Amino acid sequence: MNKKQSPASDGTIIIVHGAFEHGGRYERLADRLHKDGFDVIYGDLPGQGNSPGRKGHIHSFEEYIKTVEGWIGEADPDKKIFLLGHSMGGLVTVRVMEQLQQKMDGIILSSPALAIKGSVSAPVEWLSYLLNIIAPSLRMDANQDPSLITRDTVKVEQFRKDPLVLKKVSVRWYREFQRASRLAFRDVNQFPDVPLLVLQAGRDELVVAEKTAEWFHIVDAKEKTYKEWPELFHELFNEPEWEDVYLYTLGFLQQQLKK
Repeated sequence: MNKKQSPASDGTIIIVHGAFEHGGRYERLADRLHKDGFDVIYGDLPGQGNSPGRKGHIHSFEEYIKTVEGWIGEADPDKKIFLLGHSMGGLVTVRVMEQLQQKMDGIILSSPALAIKGSVSAPVEWLSYLLNIIAPSLRMDANQDPSLITRDTVKVEQFRKDPLVLKKVSVRWYREFQRASRLAFRDVNQFPDVPLLVLQAGRDELVVAEKTAEWFHIVDAKEKTYKEWPELFHELFNEPEWEDVYLYTLGFLQQQLKK
């Protein structure tokens, strides 16, 4: 886990990264948030990055929830606390809030993985149920195409060469991911009434943007904003226009700080 702290900070942002990647890919975002007056906490989820355990494998999605709960516990309780989750990290953030009812001052979801594109064939889907029982740690290719995550060619090459990016994930990981996506909708009424900002890429080839909008419209939050960036790819904070996304996000944060 990484911390960027300042005695004069106004609040804490906890960044939850997405699938296959790691917290280090958010160093630029963390630096910018810290520069603009926030403490920042971020790290690697179980089975990813430099975290211990078998890479690309979890026993339960609860491992992610418990990890983020621990990161929240590291924040100064006397300052405002925000969760920012990207892609699968957005799904983790949703489940943290639905399951733990955490007291937060704001939630930011960036292209949250409430449903993924390119579902597997029916026979493979059924096979995954069987393998989840008899060989849950069996890993399969993640089949990632970095050119689909961002239009920034430098970031694409960095992703290709990053030794911490996962190439394989386990059957159990896949089944737990799918289960968490279903629970995010089933338990939407358990999501607490906290200020919510959802940022969605319009040209997202990894998650189903329509399902993001569907979840947003049924969540019961008095203060919620849905912002779609029509021409941007999945990783909004790694796009060439990332500063526009950042400033929009910063505006949300600053608005909450005034309360």
